[in-house]
Amino acid sequence: QVQLVESGGGLVQPGGSLRLSCAASGNIFSVHDMGWHRQAPGKQRELVAHISSGGKTNYADSVKGRFTISRDNVNNMVYLQMNSLKPEDTAVYYCNADYRPKTATMITTSWGQGTQVTVSS
Repeated sequence: QVQLVESGGGLVQPGGSLRLSCAASGNIFSVHDMGWHRQAPGKQRELVAHISSGGKTNYADSVKGRFTISRDNVNNMVYLQMNSLKPEDTAVYYCNADYRPKTATMITTSWGQGTQVTVSS
């Protein structure tokens, strides 16, 4: 099995910053694409940012210029630096990773449990 564990969420004032981290561990041969999604109360889960194994990134229009996704391929980690936070960024943030297990050849997707981000004064 593979576990994804997020950290770094919390309460921040509008205009503030947070950095989310996500560590992947377990039965991993290789990690491919990684990303962050979020889900606000009463809304569907949406893509926030995505990064390929080669470092190519893409972002939701709502976070472009404010959020930056990055990764550490040695330690199988993905990060989300969030600046200029707005109340509408309030949500549970989930990381995900596409990986190949050591014991199989099929690429599988795993999700973290989520970390709460609340932007409020």
